[in-house]
Amino acid sequence: MEEKDVIIIGGGPAGLSAGIYSVRNGLKTIIIDK
Repeated sequence: MEEKDVIIIGGGPAGLSAGIYSVRNGLKTIIIDK
């Protein structure tokens, strides 16, 4: 199992924006969406 720093629930505009922000700041990120 991989470890992640950030888990974002929802791939809408806010979720994708948060994902881009966290990746650009060097965090291991995963976005979970239906």
